[in-house]
Amino acid sequence: MTSGVAFDKIDLSLIRAFHTVITERSVSRAALRLSTSQPAVSGQLKRLRGLIGDPLLVRAGAGMAPTAVALSLLPAAAQVLQGAQLLFGGLAATQAFAPQAAEQTFRIAVSDYLDPLFLPELVARVRAQAPGVTLDLLPLTREYDYRGQLARGEVDLVIGNWLSPPAELHLGRLVSDELVCLVAKDHPAVRSPRQWTVERYLASEHIAPTPLHAGGVGVVDELLQAQGLQRRIVVRSPHFGLAPAMVARSPLVLTTGRQFCARYIGTLPVRIVRCPVDFPPLTYYQLWHDMTHASAAVRWLREQVRDVARNLLELKA
Repeated sequence: MTSGVAFDKIDLSLIRAFHTVITERSVSRAALRLSTSQPAVSGQLKRLRGLIGDPLLVRAGAGMAPTAVALSLLPAAAQVLQGAQLLFGGLAATQAFAPQAAEQTFRIAVSDYLDPLFLPELVARVRAQAPGVTLDLLPLTREYDYRGQLARGEVDLVIGNWLSPPAELHLGRLVSDELVCLVAKDHPAVRSPRQWTVERYLASEHIAPTPLHAGGVGVVDELLQAQGLQRRIVVRSPHFGLAPAMVARSPLVLTTGRQFCARYIGTLPVRIVRCPVDFPPLTYYQLWHDMTHASAAVRWLREQVRDVARNLLELKA
């Protein structure tokens, strides 16, 4: 850590440069975000390395990667910048956001389970209201450490479904949806619905999304395990949006929300059938960290996400 003498040499722009360089993992991209030159950012990085006593950003294959020290300091840097916004910007800085004049990047990690129209609608809404804003949509996969990314300020929102969202994060409930089965139009569950029993369901060939964390089993299988049940999964795929097309050409069963499945009726030879297992509704959330809780910009973004999700649900009602 810095000594008292070194601390006197630190200015807010240096902390901002540190946060941007480590978040972007690139001096050139950081320079673009900071609206300055690459040599200027390189000079700030050199000063930071001398003050902190760590390389901070090192070569990793064809790119750059932050060191463990840099990652450990990133949350503190984000808190300093947030505090500076409150201190020097006054309350207005957290209470007002002008989308038409805004020029910034929002980063959202999102699964595609909610509705195939959700992301297109969200992008259209944000672009119409905030034309200067850039959206960076990141896939929510099991390799993605969304809790760490939120804590380090590297992502603004995470959108998905969990049985028990992490307790340290703020959450906004988006929609709840009935769990149903999507099958091919000639599937036995369609031809003989009375014979579509729990036993037949469990013995069927199922397709399931890749769990969001290593060793996990996914929401549906967690619910089954709680009832002492287990289904036969023959396909796991991170490409959830392609699952309906796979179902249409096979005996596979996809268990997910009715809202997602309904978008494919009429465009693919598939049908929705009831799920014979007694499942509670599937709930989708948006999650964010305390670091951005008071940000007017991120609050505006959360409102857009909420409104798009609710509007899509109303359209299907």
